[in-house]
Amino acid sequence: SMVGVINIHGVIAQHARQVDNVSGPGGTSCERVSLALRQALADPNIGSILFNIDSPGGNVFGVQALAEEILAARGRKRMVAQANSLMASAAYWIGCCADEIVVTPGGQVGSIGVVALHEDISEAAAKAGVKFTFIHAGKYKVEGNSFEPLGEEARSAIQADVDAYYRDFVRGVAKARGVSVRDVLDGFGQARTVKDSDAVREKMADRVATMDDTLN
Repeated sequence: SMVGVINIHGVIAQHARQVDNVSGPGGTSCERVSLALRQALADPNIGSILFNIDSPGGNVFGVQALAEEILAARGRKRMVAQANSLMASAAYWIGCCADEIVVTPGGQVGSIGVVALHEDISEAAAKAGVKFTFIHAGKYKVEGNSFEPLGEEARSAIQADVDAYYRDFVRGVAKARGVSVRDVLDGFGQARTVKDSDAVREKMADRVATMDDTLN
């Protein structure tokens, strides 16, 4: 039987149209991976599935649903995730749901964390002599906008969101890797990426081998 290879390359987004650009796909969508997974599971000629991953991660949207779909497919066909050579953040959440994680020599996995960025351009605007006035309805509609400094209330709301995604990410990894939430929080690189054999030692991956070795 054949090995079905599913590529997860570049930045991850939920929908296919978010990663297609003029020169071709600039990333990978959760939708496409999900479709490829379903096709591979349904194809009687495909005996096992290899996720060929080289991605820094991406948007949070769509990732948890895809990760859970891969986890639910365990036992139907053998699934291996190959970090070839970077499997970070959202890509790690997806990859860790396979039966096994293999890291290419020199590869890195991890970055289990969530980040949101607020950009305050109010001073730059003021220097340019530009003023912005929002006319809005809904108490928090313009909260956290770029045209004024980030207020404490807005910061707390964004932090709460980040914490909620992080909690789900950590739980998802713990379940997929068969370890405790505490193991993931205290180990697993603490949001850093970790190199090949070190990742295996920390139980973030299972072994070090090239893509060709894994296919064979």
